[in-house]
Amino acid sequence: MKQQENSRQKMFTRRAAILGGGQLAMASLLGARLYYLQVVQADQYRMLAEENRINLRLLAPPRGRILDRFGKELAVNHQNYRLVVVPEQAGDVLATLDALGAVVPLGSEERARIEKEIARKRKFVPIIVSEHLTWRQVAEIEVNAPYLPGVLIDVGQTRHYPYTEPLAHVLGYVAAVSEEELTGDPLLELPDFRIGKNGVERIHDLALRGRAGNQQVEVNAHGRVIRELSRNEGEAGNDVSLTIDLGLQDFASARLGDESASAAVVDVTNGEVLALASTPSFDPNAFNQGLSHALWRELVQNERAPLINKAVAGQYPPGSTFKLIVALAALEGGVVTPAHAVYCPGHMQLGSHRFHCWKRGGHGTLTMIDGIAKSCDVYFYDTALKAGIDRIAAMARRFGLGGKLGFDLPGEAPGLIPTPEWKRGTYGEAWYKGETLNTGIGQGYVLATTLQLAVMAARIGNGGHAIVPRLTRSVARHDGEIIQSVADQDRPESIGISTASLDVVRAGMVKVVNHQRGTAYRSRIEDEAMTMAGKTGTSQVRRITKRERETGLIKNKDRPWKHRDHALFVCYAPVHAPRYACAVVIEHGGGSKVAAPVARDILIEAQTRGSATGVPLIGPDVSEGEA
Repeated sequence: MKQQENSRQKMFTRRAAILGGGQLAMASLLGARLYYLQVVQADQYRMLAEENRINLRLLAPPRGRILDRFGKELAVNHQNYRLVVVPEQAGDVLATLDALGAVVPLGSEERARIEKEIARKRKFVPIIVSEHLTWRQVAEIEVNAPYLPGVLIDVGQTRHYPYTEPLAHVLGYVAAVSEEELTGDPLLELPDFRIGKNGVERIHDLALRGRAGNQQVEVNAHGRVIRELSRNEGEAGNDVSLTIDLGLQDFASARLGDESASAAVVDVTNGEVLALASTPSFDPNAFNQGLSHALWRELVQNERAPLINKAVAGQYPPGSTFKLIVALAALEGGVVTPAHAVYCPGHMQLGSHRFHCWKRGGHGTLTMIDGIAKSCDVYFYDTALKAGIDRIAAMARRFGLGGKLGFDLPGEAPGLIPTPEWKRGTYGEAWYKGETLNTGIGQGYVLATTLQLAVMAARIGNGGHAIVPRLTRSVARHDGEIIQSVADQDRPESIGISTASLDVVRAGMVKVVNHQRGTAYRSRIEDEAMTMAGKTGTSQVRRITKRERETGLIKNKDRPWKHRDHALFVCYAPVHAPRYACAVVIEHGGGSKVAAPVARDILIEAQTRGSATGVPLIGPDVSEGEA
């Protein structure tokens, strides 16, 4: 019995020892693990804890400014007062929104958007109720702050265009980033970030954006911000200086008025675009602030297309302005001389088809300079046939027509200069002589933009040098350091036109404006120091039937607007030392006499302002000259 009890005691002692040993081993392992985690791996877990506690957030940098040639601000950043509500602090959010409605009106769509965001986001996340508050609204909200729990005023930045309509097509606008525009750049994912969508804002978007800043904030386990630890505002975007003269741009836009029209003014010596107007226009600030559906419908349904930059994207038959190209093609081709005479009875017969002159009774016998001055269609039917379509097309391209100019704005249209090869490739048909006659007066398939016509006039005025139009002068850091500069062309390359041929065409252009029988004599500039040379143009938008010719043509003013002829005018000044070239196109304006006075006034303004140099043109002082 005692032996059994001793055996049992030994067994219990052994088991207790094994159990104790096991516990000791487990405790040792646990202690080793704790030592490893708390001592050996302490730095790593401390870093992970810090990363959970501290959030790094991107801050949008201030967008760079856009300036005119004299440093005037065309696009800037303004403070944007935003109204936000924190649902967690507001309590009854719907009642708070009702109270806010008395200060900041909220439409049904806005109200639905806010309620949707409140339901979707966490309660402590601020919800934007309204942006672009006036100072009066801010003051009223702040005064009533004790009665508006959870309501805060947040201050950010927004893009602002102080001159709205006159520069809308040049500057473009900024708007929120779409899904298709996300490129992986985290800056683009910021909810209030804006990028350039059109115009200069789009072309120079990357330069204008700047570099993002960052903000370190401490958050709790639920993601609620406890405090801000540090802030780096980033680097502001670069400033872009343009060739545009704000004063001339504003004048040109105002002079075009309510017409569906465009105008371009180019420095003939270096291609700088001093004004580029398109009407009607729109307010680019509306795109940044959020366009209403009603305003969007109004813009897209307007038959005068306010959203299109007609100066670079509108394509028009150049009409009689194209006769300058036909004359140069014939002279340079050696198929006619300046003395080449043509009798105009009011029409020209080609086979069984009769091609009419704009002057029903005809012009009689004319040589080239008078043919240009009086814009005789029959003279240029004859000249076009002698030159041939291939010579005409080649000459047109040398003057910037029939292809993109490489202008630094989006949406540039190429225009069209037809050839037999083009027609065969496009329509699968042969070229006919009658089409050469239509081309000779700038009708048929020929298309050009306003900017192309201004370049054509500039290359004629500067003696046949290949200036290329440009809008950008320089890009500079916000501290003024130039990082990109477009140097003036010392002397653009020649396009290879003889001075003799150019002199004939320029003499015709001078006579158009300054001779009593010239087609634009009433639009002449009487100040001799500012005298201009030009060429009128009228392009038909519909074919005139034989019956109409027999019964009498309906006057433009009596036709529906869409059936009226386009009015065009190209010119340069001053004649004695060309510096400015201008082209004006007025859609359905009713004839060239409508466009010429507009171009004249714009050229007077350019010379008076000294748009290219900043020094106004001063006429000769007789007493000083005599002295």
